Amino acid sequence: MNGKVRYLWAGRATLAALVLGAVVGVAAFALADLLWPGVVTFAVLWAVGLALVVARYRRWRYEVRDDSLSLDRGVYAHVRTVVPYVRIQHVDVSRGPVERALGLASVVVYTAGSRGADVTIPGLTPDRADDLQRRLKRLAIAAEGEDAV
Repeated sequence: MNGKVRYLWAGRATLAALVLGAVVGVAAFALADLLWPGVVTFAVLWAVGLALVVARYRRWRYEVRDDSLSLDRGVYAHVRTVVPYVRIQHVDVSRGPVERALGLASVVVYTAGSRGADVTIPGLTPDRADDLQRRLKRLAIAAEGEDAV
């Protein structure tokens, strides 16, 4: 995973802290002519958010194994996901506007029997994401036959 993903996650944490701090600040000012509750809310949420970004980055791992894709992630609840290649239906490479600005991409893996994406691997360079997409496609085809992907 590319270290730039920390900037993406930190930006999201900052935006969330800013919005919630503004809501608390407007409410506190409207009710009691106080500004400090909004500032304190922003500062606390921002600090907690940045700490979670660091912890999330340290915990996030994926591994392409012989028979499956394995992911290990989670700060509060540690989650290990194993996706057998035979279950993979298709694999997308996604690049939103902020990801493009940071030179990042995500690989999204869809599996049989799911309503949406089961696995997203964030924070890859575009070349690495394309390579991973091709590799997962080859492994899924080998596991199931030519109709797998």
